[in-house]
Amino acid sequence: MAEYLMVPAVALIDGDGRVLVQQRPAGKSMAGLWEFPGGKLEPGETPEAALVRELREELGIEAATACLAPACFASEPLGERHLLLLLYVCRKWRGIPQPLEGGALKWMRPVELHGLDMPPADRPLIGLLEALL
Repeated sequence: MAEYLMVPAVALIDGDGRVLVQQRPAGKSMAGLWEFPGGKLEPGETPEAALVRELREELGIEAATACLAPACFASEPLGERHLLLLLYVCRKWRGIPQPLEGGALKWMRPVELHGLDMPPADRPLIGLLEALL
């Protein structure tokens, strides 16, 4: 039986319909790849609470759980575990996203994401985002 790793992520969408992606910093697995902001759940934490915490820690912005709308998910083998990537959409937050943990940030239209080097689990979500926006 595979161990499941549930990771919530968020597509922050600005007023121009662009999505924020961040580059994984050096020293982390998959360093240099572009991904949607998010991260692992802490014990007892809901996916929405984890995203609020991760957005504060990684980007220095504040989002309310009510502004996080479940959008889609991806399922991908990850070594001995199996990754379930839960993608939420958020159009409302306070503050200006900053790369607090290193790496870089880019605002891109969903169609432009196809040209980025992204982790395998993030790639199938691009087409779903295109359909949503």
